[in-house]
Amino acid sequence: MKHLLSLSRESLTKKASLLRLSAGVIAENLKSGGFKSLYRGNGVEFFGVREYLHGDDVRFIDWNVTARMGRPFVKVFNEEREMQIFLIVDRSASMFFGSNGKMKYKSAAEAAALLSIAAELNDSPVGAVFFDGKIHFASTPESGRRQTMKILSQLDEVGVEKNGSVLSNAITGAVKMLRGNTLVFVITDFRSANWEEPFKLLSQKNDVVALHITDPTEMEMPEIGSVPFADIETHERRILFTRNSAFKSAWKNDFKKRSAHISDFCLRHGASYVHISTQDDPAFVLSGFFAAKRRHEK
Repeated sequence: MKHLLSLSRESLTKKASLLRLSAGVIAENLKSGGFKSLYRGNGVEFFGVREYLHGDDVRFIDWNVTARMGRPFVKVFNEEREMQIFLIVDRSASMFFGSNGKMKYKSAAEAAALLSIAAELNDSPVGAVFFDGKIHFASTPESGRRQTMKILSQLDEVGVEKNGSVLSNAITGAVKMLRGNTLVFVITDFRSANWEEPFKLLSQKNDVVALHITDPTEMEMPEIGSVPFADIETHERRILFTRNSAFKSAWKNDFKKRSAHISDFCLRHGASYVHISTQDDPAFVLSGFFAAKRRHEK
């Protein structure tokens, strides 16, 4: 059994405490990031009122309270108090590749851990599904420290990976599991087929953020001569000439083309796209994304 977030199970709580410090900033930016998941104006139970914020639906202004207080207030419904978060995390074989001592899965696991802790800090229910060639863990959104630690523990412990990637099945399962108005993070390298249609369906009723996890060598292959390569998913083997200029150009162009396809697809269907390299600090990237989202919504 591999441990990716900590050196042992005993140190997971200590690691979580360190992640919690970084997650605090993310939690604050997440709460004010302008996601539609925060604004559930058609809730079934009236909860109270709060001051009007830029972007609130004017249909929910409480005119009696507004007149009495001299500034606008809006009605708050029970569902509006919480933002439900869901994580779709790829742990297929291609995620266990990386350079300079850091695998893509470790970046993915750190991002998922930060988001889980941020959800807890905001009293938001969080759920998750982890997959490789099959679904290994699935949990409907729940609130509280116990749920956070359950997700962190599952992120940390990785057994023998099953070949293939069922990204499309994981997304389809999320579509069926979630009631909508959920902030969903799809954390993967997108080295899978047929994910687009389920992703589009997921984006229709939820806020979706694609966290595209990559390694620098996927764009710039080091010049190391003739090297035998094996596809980590299919085990197909081939000799590639890394010093060949045509090969290097094709390698880079393929990466750019795939990344552009993912980014453009997200844009067309109302989802956000965030790129995280194994050389990046996930906390820094996520904080920057939420801060930019908040500024854009002002």
